[in-house]
Amino acid sequence: MNISYFHTSEAVPAVLPTAEGGPDAAVVIDVLRATTTIAWSLENGAEAIQAFADLAELEAAAAAWPAEQRLRAGERGGQRVEGYELGNSPLAVTPELVGGKRIFMSTTNGTRSLAAVREVPLLLTACLPNRTAVARRLIERDAQQVWIVGSGWEGDYSLEDTLAAGAVASAAIELAVAPHRGVTCANDEMLAALALWQQWRHDTETCLRAASHGQRLIRLGNHDADFACCAAVDSLQVVPIQAEAGVLRAS
Repeated sequence: MNISYFHTSEAVPAVLPTAEGGPDAAVVIDVLRATTTIAWSLENGAEAIQAFADLAELEAAAAAWPAEQRLRAGERGGQRVEGYELGNSPLAVTPELVGGKRIFMSTTNGTRSLAAVREVPLLLTACLPNRTAVARRLIERDAQQVWIVGSGWEGDYSLEDTLAAGAVASAAIELAVAPHRGVTCANDEMLAALALWQQWRHDTETCLRAASHGQRLIRLGNHDADFACCAAVDSLQVVPIQAEAGVLRAS
């Protein structure tokens, strides 16, 4: 397995077909907080997450869904979009609220990364809570060329997403014990992500809080519970997988 890391959606090359050297798997990461919220939503019984980069497209798709079976989750600048039922907190997606419902989601960064690799055959989302489950799924599917895509912040590098990229790759290395399943870092960004994970693996919450987006959330208010949830390594087994274009389901 060859793993490359791209720290924002803007850094992702054009997706070629697998037969022409393109990736056969992609993993999208937005630790604070979209992919953590996606994982917890599906863990707590959401029917699916439908992701949108554009709010107008989200509104149109949600309007075509039965009102009692939908929730709109919108976040811009770290805050909930006015009038939406949900923002971007993994603590808000309780079983009582999301069970059986489709969540129509758009966030500042994470949903743009999903759109960038929508054409990759196997598309997963990862966070620190499900990093080993995601690595295991990649190995089970015998993924050969894997792109991990961080979401960053409005096109800029993100420390917390790079930490999680290293966490996923580290788990894959630990799980891929057979010689024919060896894991190779395909670019320097992936090597740097592994080094960052080794530095912070025993104190992930401190890393998240020190990151620029962590500092942004702290300035917006009390997000202590969100930080603890997003930093909880291997607390989930659910793996969100793209079942159809733009639609993620539990697997």
